[in-house]
Amino acid sequence: MKTFLSSLLIAFILSSTALAEDLKPYQHGDWQKLITTNPQRPLVVHFWGVTCGPCIKEMPLWGSFIKNNRSLNIIFVQVDNVPIDQMIKMLSKANLQTANNYYLNSRFDERFRYEINQKWRGETPMTLVIEKDNKQTLKIGNTDFVLLKKQVFN
Repeated sequence: MKTFLSSLLIAFILSSTALAEDLKPYQHGDWQKLITTNPQRPLVVHFWGVTCGPCIKEMPLWGSFIKNNRSLNIIFVQVDNVPIDQMIKMLSKANLQTANNYYLNSRFDERFRYEINQKWRGETPMTLVIEKDNKQTLKIGNTDFVLLKKQVFN
């Protein structure tokens, strides 16, 4: 029994470490580099926070959405100033541990928000869809996944 528990603990530590390595830092000035990763198809960037009540409820829905729409180009950016283990816990619960995850490691201020979208005042959750022609659609609040799918697969 002791060996089993030790093995289980080691597996948990290794999976948490792997997820922590998959979380990429995002800071002011990274926006253009982030959105030009694949300009041939639409990009969805979802900003969320560990301390955001609506985000907590919505993140598992994102996990299901990604599972059913694997070809979509989606990036998640966590904006709260919280320990990485809290981010990992929430991403794991939502089945988003293998998604394209970033965390903000600079100040969540006007300069950061203005770089992304001048209309965004910092509310979360916030989803930004960037289409092939660089047209941007800003959606603040919970995501309508049916509408999002239509918009991205139009």
